[in-house]
Amino acid sequence: MFKRLPDDSRAIVRLTIAGQPVEARAGDSVAAAMLAAGLLPARTTPVSETDRAPYCMMGVCFDCLMVIDGVASRQACMVTVRDGMKVEPQHGARRVRQRRAEGGLDAQPAGADARHQGVEGGFRRRVRGHPPPR
Repeated sequence: MFKRLPDDSRAIVRLTIAGQPVEARAGDSVAAAMLAAGLLPARTTPVSETDRAPYCMMGVCFDCLMVIDGVASRQACMVTVRDGMKVEPQHGARRVRQRRAEGGLDAQPAGADARHQGVEGGFRRRVRGHPPPR
């Protein structure tokens, strides 16, 4: 589907994408390396589990979210390849981390859910411009 230019003299970078060894070029994004290797999809949607692949290649569409070196919801088009990097497709919704707090479990939101923070000091913190949780 995608071909490299024949005169690409940049250094070779080796990484693993979806368990497959991949050779990319220094300066490539993870999304570019994935597309050049023909390894799709980058993720599946949380609701319908539809496959998605990089689309805009500039950090706008979020269709290239992947698990990169164990960190979920990374935009593959915005991350530069490194030797030894491990990349996996992201399946479904990201899980909310749980931590033990006095009085039980306290969900630690991430991303768009971070506008309402967990219980701290006996009261709920409120982020300006967002109503308090009910």
